[in-house]
Amino acid sequence: MFTHLHFLLIFSLLSLSIATPTITVTPDSLSKSGDTIKLEWSDISDPSELDWVGLYSPPDSHHHHFIGYFFLNSSSTWKSGFGSISFPLINLRHPYQFRIFRWTQSEVDPTKMDHDRNPLPRTKHLLAQSKEVSFQRLNGPEQVHLGFTDREDEMRVVFVAGDGGERVVKYGKEEDELRQVAATTAEIYQVEDMCDGPANQSVGWRDPGFIFNGVMTNLKKGKRYYYKVGSDSGGWSPTYSFVSRNEDSDETVAFMFGDMGTATPYRTFIRTQDESISTLKWILRDIEALGNKPAFISHIGDISYARGYAWIWDNFFNQIEPVASKMAYHVCIGNHEYDWPQQPWKPEWAAYAKDGGGECGVPYSLRFKMPGNSSFSTGTRAPATRNLYYSFNMGSVHFVYFSTETNFLQGSAQYKFLEHDLENVDRKKTPFVVVQGHRPMYTTSNEIRDTPLREKMQQHLEPLLVKNNVTLALWGHVHRYERFCPLNNFTCGEMDSSGTKQGGYPVHVVIGMAGQDWQPIWEPRPEHTDLPIFPQPKRSIYRGGEFGYTRLVATKKKLTLSYVGNHDGEVHDTVEILATGEVLSGSGSASGEKTEFPDTVLEGGMASPIFSQFVKGGSVLLLGAFVGYVIGFVSRSRKETPASGNSWLPVKTEDS
Repeated sequence: MFTHLHFLLIFSLLSLSIATPTITVTPDSLSKSGDTIKLEWSDISDPSELDWVGLYSPPDSHHHHFIGYFFLNSSSTWKSGFGSISFPLINLRHPYQFRIFRWTQSEVDPTKMDHDRNPLPRTKHLLAQSKEVSFQRLNGPEQVHLGFTDREDEMRVVFVAGDGGERVVKYGKEEDELRQVAATTAEIYQVEDMCDGPANQSVGWRDPGFIFNGVMTNLKKGKRYYYKVGSDSGGWSPTYSFVSRNEDSDETVAFMFGDMGTATPYRTFIRTQDESISTLKWILRDIEALGNKPAFISHIGDISYARGYAWIWDNFFNQIEPVASKMAYHVCIGNHEYDWPQQPWKPEWAAYAKDGGGECGVPYSLRFKMPGNSSFSTGTRAPATRNLYYSFNMGSVHFVYFSTETNFLQGSAQYKFLEHDLENVDRKKTPFVVVQGHRPMYTTSNEIRDTPLREKMQQHLEPLLVKNNVTLALWGHVHRYERFCPLNNFTCGEMDSSGTKQGGYPVHVVIGMAGQDWQPIWEPRPEHTDLPIFPQPKRSIYRGGEFGYTRLVATKKKLTLSYVGNHDGEVHDTVEILATGEVLSGSGSASGEKTEFPDTVLEGGMASPIFSQFVKGGSVLLLGAFVGYVIGFVSRSRKETPASGNSWLPVKTEDS
């Protein structure tokens, strides 16, 4: 005869036999951004391929406001109900928590999709959640990056901290004697400053922290300086170093690209750019080869591809810090930093949509500080959009940046700046002029939506470039590399009997191949619009589908632009332009054959990419930040990354 006691005993035994799912994280305290954690889980009954774990910061975020996620089947042992994954965490100035959910096939919602049109996981059935994981110094400083000012004897440093307390920059020419001190100022933006979703919604918004900037002054020419940022009470960054500009040198080195983005170790609401890891890896190699020569980086639009998801900006700046803390990192604005439905300048002929995810240029404007003081009102409570157009000299080259997203027509403030700037270049000091903007004036890709905008650029801006003998015009937006002949009104310039270029035609080059993988086909055949025209038009000298970047090396006599591919770190195309305007040579073939560098040092002081084993070894050590970033990454389902042939997707405004 069963008694009440027997029933209680049986119930207790049954309860003990049904284990509760658990999730643990080690370590639970991290010293810096990029440190790796290990997630372990167990006792998942009837495991499913749709079981997933979400990342949450701050820990009190709603279930559906995750930052990123992994499917548990990323672990090889998932079918047994237990497993583990390891990946790096970025300091978002708040702790993290991790939650495991069960998601069933019947709950898949085709209206809730990520950027690759895969259904976003749902949060109805919570299985387990972890304890909090934090950083030893939540308030930073983090995300250090440099930039030029309007003075050649200065260098700006920008960084992020979790509070607005006083921070300074300490610097000097000896690593252990940072006796000079620069004050900093701090800015912050709020969710109310965002113009549209997801940037102004809980799912996309995260506290950006305080953005500090300070200026190191009275720098000696071409010298290595050491610096660190922070305070005694709030903590200090590591000690970094850079080489100052040298106005007495005619030598110029720059690493130039567009549309790079950033890579995350987890899935999230939008597509991230895994190729950005390779781009930065090879640039870091080149920086090491430079030794004590000054250089800078130029990123011409579509910077992080945050699209309104705030933590992507944090991820981006942490990813570029190994290079941006060593040299100035210069930018111009692209559609994915700015465009939103109510933007104040939106003519009917411009393909401006909502590519910025509601940011309306605010994170871009405050997280960077470029030379000059250009700005354009947002028409809202948000601060004016900054860093639109500016210029500076570096060695033998005058560099000009402008905005294709704001008014550039004749009579506009931007047009007047370009006109005055180009007409007043001292060609004896800087014989070469390089103009940069995001959307291209010329491309043979299937960029049909931007055709009217290109026509306006050709009508209003091209005469300025030709009249003022601009050497190079560099563009992004199209995620390919394409080099044109010296060009004016779709016509290649001709040489006279002495080999001198006639008409001051600039060489246009599209360099938007640094990371984003949405690819247009080339100019399509009229009778087969899904296939490109081959051979390519005469004006297009070289077209490449390889991810990579360009490397500019110049003296007063010659400028060389080289296209470096990410799969091998070698040069695939080169163009050389003399100070006379003559295009001396353009190596590389239209078929995409690789061009080798000679096993020597290039003119202008840039080391050959055929490095000694010693330099390669040093590069590997410097690349530790990137290796640490990707070690422990869990294999995730491969994103659809069209590579060649007619599998390229026609370009879309929202994906460019």
